[in-house]
Amino acid sequence: MGIYGQDWASYQSDEPSLTGLDFVFTKITEGLGYTNPKWVRQRDHAKRHGLVWGAYHYPHMGNDPQAEADFFLDQVAWQPGDVLVLDWEGYDDANAGVPKARQRAYKEDWLRHVKARMPGHRVGMYCNADYWRNVDTTSYCGDFLWIATAGRSAGDPGITASWLFHQYDDDPVDQDYCPLPDREQLRAWALGSPGIPEDDMPLSQADLDAIATAVWRHTETNAATGRPVDMGAVMAWMDKMHNAQSDAVTRQLTETQAAVSALAAQLGRQHGVDTEAVVAAVRQAIADAVIQVDVRVTGSSAPTG
Repeated sequence: MGIYGQDWASYQSDEPSLTGLDFVFTKITEGLGYTNPKWVRQRDHAKRHGLVWGAYHYPHMGNDPQAEADFFLDQVAWQPGDVLVLDWEGYDDANAGVPKARQRAYKEDWLRHVKARMPGHRVGMYCNADYWRNVDTTSYCGDFLWIATAGRSAGDPGITASWLFHQYDDDPVDQDYCPLPDREQLRAWALGSPGIPEDDMPLSQADLDAIATAVWRHTETNAATGRPVDMGAVMAWMDKMHNAQSDAVTRQLTETQAAVSALAAQLGRQHGVDTEAVVAAVRQAIADAVIQVDVRVTGSSAPTG
């Protein structure tokens, strides 16, 4: 289960093929002076066909990160659901000589500045596994991590950190994967709600893994028996995400449903649990808004690597 997308730059045509795609990221800017001459037509092509759309900036990290962020932001009349990305990599001539400490500082400052200016949008970071393991030291990637490990199977980037997008191939165009089950779930995540703290974001892959394990440990019987799954740990997650406040549940219902479906898919893949039953049970609990479960599902923050 999962959906597929691509990322485009000026190397691609104005209207690349959209066959099999649910989302697209388009390069907008680089440094303080370059703008992709095709980005508007590429964006409009994707949006016209209903795809979720995001945009990215390629940095020159010797420059001021806030100046570059403003240059990027000022190119676009941003619409709800547009996703913003820093393409954090530095092997080219513009960045290879920039000290790694400076590159790290640039990343932190750019992401926080863009999020401050665009609080109603998802703001995240793209990087490859080398930069994630060997350059990054904080694991800070804004709202999400888009990880590149070309040559690995889609959805298997080979890192233990949380991620939402995986660039798994670059031939002939950069190919990307998202573990959410369908386009509308991704769109719901992208739309979000202004000012939602990070703890209320949809589940990361690490969260899915931790909760799947916790649910399994709290299950009294093996799924092979056909007995229902104990939903205690799932309800605990719901309690944590929404603080048992019905107004928060209502405000974030669409995002929660996306996370629930992703959780159900995770459980189904790992343990053969009836995913439809999981989704139905959690959605019914949301509708009733009376579930109070005192079970804590814990997990460490996303590690580097």
